[in-house]
Amino acid sequence: MAHATRMSDNDTGLLVIDLQEKLLPLIPDRDRLVRDVVFLLDAASILGMTVVATEQYPKGLGPTVSPLIERLPHRPAKTVFSACATSSVVETLHREARPKVVLCGIEAHVCVLQTALDLLAHDFRVYVAADAVASRYVSDCEIALRRLEREGVILTTVEMCVFEWIAGATHPRFKDISRLVQERMKAISESGS
Repeated sequence: MAHATRMSDNDTGLLVIDLQEKLLPLIPDRDRLVRDVVFLLDAASILGMTVVATEQYPKGLGPTVSPLIERLPHRPAKTVFSACATSSVVETLHREARPKVVLCGIEAHVCVLQTALDLLAHDFRVYVAADAVASRYVSDCEIALRRLEREGVILTTVEMCVFEWIAGATHPRFKDISRLVQERMKAISESGS
């Protein structure tokens, strides 16, 4: 029997929050952040998981950045910081029977934090991939992660998520996921981060 917090590809959704053109250049280590979000998106795609995304005031902050934009064809706009204010986000997660939700995106201390708190209020089990969220200032991200954990959000990493989603080498898509992991390892080695 699996622990209640253990994720699988059948019960977990991925929510990508506001990785947009005008905000991303202000984020430290943005290339690593985008690489890790792409890794999550590609794994979720391989596994046929539910993925939802948002854009915060795209008229002012621009669209989602490449290479994410082609992986996220539907990105409802919002002006409220919480992605839960976009009714399609919560509706999609409920309709697709995804009681567990992994969050990634920016900014950790604003939109990610408020979305996580609202998802908890909607009785979702919420996970934040700590290596796939960021803020303009590192201290804001660090404090946000500490607060989120105190509020009941489960902190994880992109690689922890992906391996937890498949549970083992017997998963039918294990080889595809293994290839993604190796590609990410190579990219980290080449970039040094």
